[in-house]
Amino acid sequence: MTIALATKRAALAQLIFCEGCCCGRTDRGKPELPVKLLKEVWRTERLNASVQLTISECLGPCDLTNVTLVLTATGSTWLGGLAGDAAYDELIEWARLCHSAGEVQALPARFEAHRFERFATAEVLA
Repeated sequence: MTIALATKRAALAQLIFCEGCCCGRTDRGKPELPVKLLKEVWRTERLNASVQLTISECLGPCDLTNVTLVLTATGSTWLGGLAGDAAYDELIEWARLCHSAGEVQALPARFEAHRFERFATAEVLA
């Protein structure tokens, strides 16, 4: 496979936070998504050069409120049910570690309980 295009802004990873119909909607009784904090940290610490921050519309699995997608060169990790400052503080710290190390670091172990498979396999659909 030949790659025709290349970007000058290659990042180590990308964090995509859902802020759609349910995620972060405190007016609907859902946990807050601290968008202002995330944007401020990324801007002041210039983390976007290594870990791209994206605040997205609906990512889909609305039943797993506050969905986050972690993209790296090795794949994608879907996280759901994130709530509270500690979860977002740990994702910020992870981005800082990746940034300072110049390479993707393992996600903190606490996120294992939040991982889910986004897409159904043929066996599930059968």
